[in-house]
Amino acid sequence: MSPALLIWFWPGASWFHHGLVPSSSVAPPLNSLDPRTILAVWQLGGCYMLLGLISSIVFRAIRDTLRSDPIAQERIIGAALTALAIADVFHIITTFIGLPSNLRYAIVEWNATTHGNITITTFLFVVRCAWFLGIGRRRYYYGQSQSNKKRQ
Repeated sequence: MSPALLIWFWPGASWFHHGLVPSSSVAPPLNSLDPRTILAVWQLGGCYMLLGLISSIVFRAIRDTLRSDPIAQERIIGAALTALAIADVFHIITTFIGLPSNLRYAIVEWNATTHGNITITTFLFVVRCAWFLGIGRRRYYYGQSQSNKKRQ
């Protein structure tokens, strides 16, 4: 389920906010959060939704619009995946640094939110790197020699 839906509907912003740092205590009610915190968590849900929309709508539009130009497809998708990969690394590092020191290496104590922020994001970063390396796909731009690029 999308983190955006978890934040906006159920179990809600308070649950998500509470789960950012693993804890055995129960999440406080929504009205116990500062309005700025609620707004920030809801906006974070919007960011999650944006990432999902880019992956499902924009990438498909590029494929459909540039069907006969795989080089252009790859350059545009590659630019987007570069930005996402940079964001992945930043997200992993900031999440890891933001954890209390006693939880950073206690992976079995991480909750679903922490695994989503570190484990799943690391997986997505690896998949993006595999795309750049051409694993499982034919490459048209990335990984081609400069002379091949000039001829195209």
